[in-house]
Amino acid sequence: MKLAAVDIGSNAIRMQITSVTQYEGKISFKKVEYLRFPLRLGLDVFNHQKISDTNRRKFIKLMKAFKILIDLYEVDDYMACATSAMRESVNGKEIVFEVKEEIGLKINIIDGNKEAELINKSLNKFFDEKTYLHIDVGGGSTELNIYKDREKIASRSFQIGSVRALQDQVAVPVWNSMERFVRKHLENSHSATAIGTGGNINKIFELSLPRKNKRYLAIEKIAEVLNRLESLTFEERVNKLNLNYDRADVIIPAGKIYLRVMQAAKSKKMIVPDLGLKDGIIQVLYERNLAKKPLL
Repeated sequence: MKLAAVDIGSNAIRMQITSVTQYEGKISFKKVEYLRFPLRLGLDVFNHQKISDTNRRKFIKLMKAFKILIDLYEVDDYMACATSAMRESVNGKEIVFEVKEEIGLKINIIDGNKEAELINKSLNKFFDEKTYLHIDVGGGSTELNIYKDREKIASRSFQIGSVRALQDQVAVPVWNSMERFVRKHLENSHSATAIGTGGNINKIFELSLPRKNKRYLAIEKIAEVLNRLESLTFEERVNKLNLNYDRADVIIPAGKIYLRVMQAAKSKKMIVPDLGLKDGIIQVLYERNLAKKPLL
């Protein structure tokens, strides 16, 4: 079985094609293709409320390329999900319709709660009887989910993201609202373990030079990496740390969002599983197609 996930974010657009197989009773998910294109739709939408003609043309070309790959790999099922930038754009639905009519690729514009639900599909194995705070920071929004005894007890999406913060477009009341949400639901918890998803926290984890097989980051280590990043110019981040251009500017505001949420939660450490929306989409597709197509 081959499955494809398309994540249309505010800072970048990703596609992953995964092969699902079964051998000796064990299910395996193997990534066979992964593409990330830095089309920053959020810069258009958060400043001008619509996707520009230039980026609209680029977006349609990119969707054509994705559809060709989906066909070439003979994918059994796919799902394309658009998040904050597309759902806030006044011409987002119009572009989605154009893609469906011209290319035959269906795009779902999802809200923050659905986005969080899909991401959480890939995180279930990390939960036990303890308290966990899942933080997913995107370009346009931050999704927070709180778990106790393996059950989700609270979930909320906030219009706080790395691209918005870079443009200084997050109002103080929104920050305060996010912190109140965290404190309200964790007031009786001594210390929740954070789980961080998103491209920027994965890069911060990589820059922390973690020990082999360790997927944890102490809050002090996150602060240390951010201090190092802030001491460098944009050009130094690109050339000395080998960051992509579209990562080198947003990684600092994104890191500060993770830190602020952790501080509100009095969280001392974060699990960084290197999973995200695309992985949750693959899980949903697998469950939906399991009865239809037997695994090899």
